Amino acid sequence: MRKFTTLTGVAAPLPMINVDTDMIIPKLFLKTIKRTGLGANLFHEMRYDDRGNEIADFVLNRPAYRDARVLVAGENFGCGSSREHAPWALLDFGIRVIVAPSFADIFYNNCFKNGILPIRLPRADVDRLMADAERGANATVTVDLINQVITGPDGGSIAFEVDPFRKHCLVEGLDDVGLTLTKEARIDDFESRRRLERPWQ
Repeated sequence: MRKFTTLTGVAAPLPMINVDTDMIIPKLFLKTIKRTGLGANLFHEMRYDDRGNEIADFVLNRPAYRDARVLVAGENFGCGSSREHAPWALLDFGIRVIVAPSFADIFYNNCFKNGILPIRLPRADVDRLMADAERGANATVTVDLINQVITGPDGGSIAFEVDPFRKHCLVEGLDDVGLTLTKEARIDDFESRRRLERPWQ
């Protein structure tokens, strides 16, 4: 997993509540276990018409937001099924930060495990960032995980909270496997001792 310390990029506004995981990545695209390639189908039913043509007014199809790295959304983002493909699709598109007043719990946890920083903020702060995001190509924000601050295009800042353990994992680039491997020496020592103490097992 890639380390996350500071990110500067365009923020895209998605002022919708209850964006569920089927909206993020429809079930049609869940046939793969690869984490790459799903970005092309992110928000598929909102991005494309029935013929596969882009819907011009969808935010991520607008020129200013095609390379967005931050998504500012409404309440209960990521509700619905527990599919891990949802954060995979967001990350593959390039989204590394999602700001919303609230998230569905499973989606929230899956984001951290896949290198995405989900930030919960009060509605008033989300509204400020949503207004910044409406600026198009000028909607550049900086998310500083180390100092837990979001800086807007005009230099104003908003502090955010994050669980210290989850912050550590993002900063160090540790997913569940990586976290286990930090204990590799102790695991090897345990297995060596076990083979000596219980050779019959």
